[in-house]
Amino acid sequence: MRQTRREVLAELGAVGLGAMMAPLGRRAAGLPAEQAAGKGRSAERCPFRLAVINDEITQDFEQACQIAAQDFGLHWIELRTMWNKNVTALSAKEIEDARKIVEEHKLRVTDIASPLFKTDWPGAPRSDQSESSDQFHADFDASAQDKLLERCITLAETFKTDRIRCFDFWRLTDQKPYREAINAKLRQAAERCAKDNLILLLENEMSCNTATGEESAAALKAVPNGNFMLNWDPGNAAALGSTPFPNGYDLLPKRRIGHCHVKDVTHNPGEKYEWAPVGAGMIDWVGQFKAFVRDGYHHAVSLETHWRGAGTPEASTRISMDGMKKTMAKADVICRT
Repeated sequence: MRQTRREVLAELGAVGLGAMMAPLGRRAAGLPAEQAAGKGRSAERCPFRLAVINDEITQDFEQACQIAAQDFGLHWIELRTMWNKNVTALSAKEIEDARKIVEEHKLRVTDIASPLFKTDWPGAPRSDQSESSDQFHADFDASAQDKLLERCITLAETFKTDRIRCFDFWRLTDQKPYREAINAKLRQAAERCAKDNLILLLENEMSCNTATGEESAAALKAVPNGNFMLNWDPGNAAALGSTPFPNGYDLLPKRRIGHCHVKDVTHNPGEKYEWAPVGAGMIDWVGQFKAFVRDGYHHAVSLETHWRGAGTPEASTRISMDGMKKTMAKADVICRT
């Protein structure tokens, strides 16, 4: 049974943010203290690559990596923006600095969370749902996408990851006249990635043409390339009013889910969705984590809280990370390495 948002915040307020910082002795646990001590449970390896998107914590990349590794006890991190720049816009020196920081903190990179194809589809009328630009320090128009893909491929090699995240263009009022051409572009990009043994991850994003579980299943069917997989984001699907679990998830080909973003969302009557701490929203994350284990999912589970109710990105991410770990514990998911 999920806790309400008020219960989660009250509980976290009682223990204080300081108590949420996992001791170094629990580096890899990613679980509450009683489970880290192994009470009533056998030591098992985490079935997922437990991670966090770096800029959800802070734009100070070294600090983000330190918190991820030492306080959260993670071995994986997802790269999006740092030092107020999109990862795809970093200079050669900044890329090398970032690579060294990742290495120093003994972290591995889940994927390059790029803004690839997060732009208007050429020639299509702009929709009311179309964004003017990406909010993550990225603004690449349609003509720059092929060059951006090559940049992402280079970054994947530098950071030793086999995955690149993409989208399928800002959402159109009617995507049917353009859908086949969009699918062809995704197939072309997947074919290019395959030459370097890379996986292209399509994220379902509420402001893009693939947002829900239903639309995700359709996109995967239309782009059958073996290295084209889904970055499943139940929070994004729920933001459009769909039910991501179990309804949306049940439609997905499980072996083609290659990444997962974890966030939570609430809906107030007559109002737009609001982000919430993980475990305090409408998404059945306990059920989703159980289903992942049942279905043999073993790729990244990466926190992308988006919620900022604690006042700062770092404080909010700490609360959501704690909520994610507790939710995983309720799903009987053991993460000890």
